[in-house]
Amino acid sequence: MSVQVKICGITTTEQALMAQQAGADALGLVLYRKSSRYVSLQQAIDVRRSIASDVLAVVLLVNADKEFVKQVIAEVKPDLLQFHGDETAEFCQQFEFPYIRALRMHDQLDIAAEAKAYKSAHSLLFDAWHADQYGGTGERFDWHRLPRERTFNLILAGGLTPANVAEAVAVVAPDMVDVSGGVESAPGVKDPQKVRDFIANAKKK
Repeated sequence: MSVQVKICGITTTEQALMAQQAGADALGLVLYRKSSRYVSLQQAIDVRRSIASDVLAVVLLVNADKEFVKQVIAEVKPDLLQFHGDETAEFCQQFEFPYIRALRMHDQLDIAAEAKAYKSAHSLLFDAWHADQYGGTGERFDWHRLPRERTFNLILAGGLTPANVAEAVAVVAPDMVDVSGGVESAPGVKDPQKVRDFIANAKKK
């Protein structure tokens, strides 16, 4: 089975429709105000309506409070939450809702320990480490740090582009690849050709 592709940082219904037409398996909506791809709760609700039932709708949150998370679940009705901040396993689990745990690859990260702590997660997403940013950096890390043998679903993110995604898939054998800036013409503006090329290159064997 070929790798799945998530296009993150979707900001409009038009982008959502374009990415789905290109063959995306999942779309990400960023409800984090400091992101250049931020959408409001109402915008997320509107875009969510355009996401087909066979495409995963993912809402990305960074250190959101408990009540807002509950509001997102109730009003946006995503398929998955993506916790991309400093959320503990206890925080993520309390909603009894499917979630992705994003982990930033700093030098001391113990992947086995994190996988054990977040064993209830739908997937673990690995992104580049940046001291001041929670994802969306456009930077990559050493893919060889990720285990080929594993007991969890692995999503690879961080600095992926149409030019390097085939190599990334070959090295890591991820369950899903996640891209945002690598398929944009400007922050928050997805480039249709780059999206098509990325998906085609990720999925070709």
